[in-house]
Amino acid sequence: MQKLTCVMLVDDDRTTNYLNQLLLKRLAVTDKLLVALNGQEALDLVQEHCRQATHECPALILLDVKMPVMDGFAFLAAYDKLAMEHREAIIIVMLTTSLHPQDVERVKQLNIAGFLNKPLTEGKLNDVLRTYFERQLPAL
Repeated sequence: MQKLTCVMLVDDDRTTNYLNQLLLKRLAVTDKLLVALNGQEALDLVQEHCRQATHECPALILLDVKMPVMDGFAFLAAYDKLAMEHREAIIIVMLTTSLHPQDVERVKQLNIAGFLNKPLTEGKLNDVLRTYFERQLPAL
């Protein structure tokens, strides 16, 4: 499988980030991983790495909904205001443990690629790769 140029994990739970990093490395999805603990850190990383369309800019952002400082919804609102011509090329998938109907409905109205329930698994990751990148993990 051709690897993604870069993937960003955004979650305030360090254990979740660690497990997701292990999964992405084990499956050889990308050689470049960025990790942010909240939406503000993620926004800063996007601004730093995506000034130009390069391999430093994430092709995929896996975004948690509920985080301190700036949650996933606030990140998306700020992200939509960024002046980046290639912003549409970045696939954003929200990951959450929240099945609250209000959150699910709110996520459906956002300008994002998808919404997945945690935990991230090989199967869910393969679905994202197939759906948005026309790639598939070799093991499946």
